[in-house]
Amino acid sequence: MPGDAPKKAVILAAGIGSRLRPLTDLCPKPLVEVNGTPILYNALRNLEADGVEEVTIVVGYRKDAVQYACGTRFGALEINYVESSVFERTGSAYSLWLARDALLSGDCFLLEGDVFFEANALCYLIANQASDVAAVARFDELMEGSAVLFSDSGFISTFRMKQTAANLVANDPRLFKTMNLLRFSASTLRTTIVPALDDMIGSGATQAYTEELLVYLIERRGLQLAAARCDELRWYEIDSTDDLRIAERIFTSALDTAV
Repeated sequence: MPGDAPKKAVILAAGIGSRLRPLTDLCPKPLVEVNGTPILYNALRNLEADGVEEVTIVVGYRKDAVQYACGTRFGALEINYVESSVFERTGSAYSLWLARDALLSGDCFLLEGDVFFEANALCYLIANQASDVAAVARFDELMEGSAVLFSDSGFISTFRMKQTAANLVANDPRLFKTMNLLRFSASTLRTTIVPALDDMIGSGATQAYTEELLVYLIERRGLQLAAARCDELRWYEIDSTDDLRIAERIFTSALDTAV
């Protein structure tokens, strides 16, 4: 293990969630419920269970609802907020840049606010020997979004954006889906992530996504991002009402198995 588990986390939760309408007409995406549990509550409970003490949430769309739901403390967690006032026209990398002070405060988990997942995914990130790790799972026919390939040494070598089952190629190397759960070391955040964010936002690339930042850092700046394989764990990224139905089936079956 590279050291103790991070005591801090950043959750990106500023987006509108337009593909989840009408659910998100009044409710921000991170508070959409999976079998009665808001996505954000699940993330916070899992972070607390793995020893995190302080969480910074980047809010934007219906920020007051998120702040009311989570408060300044959630269980043992201290909750801080960073507000994006331009969430309608900026990407997740901009939200991450807004949280740069939190990123500079030490080892850190980074989560997107639309992922419902088992706590063990964070355990896998912690247990990995590498300094910087992304949770991944085998890419299957239900998935879409960013996918990755591994190098011979086991690090992420290539990102494929907007991957779908329809454009999978027969006999292609095995693809893995990024789960948008990451762990970064204080050193990497200070010397690589935050300077690159400063450069990206300073150049006007305010609509870029976090995945685009990672592509640049891996392909151009030599970032060694290891992969924690979570193939057998239950999780789902919830972008649409179809995704929500799939997530509820997955986690209903989890309850059935536990009984």
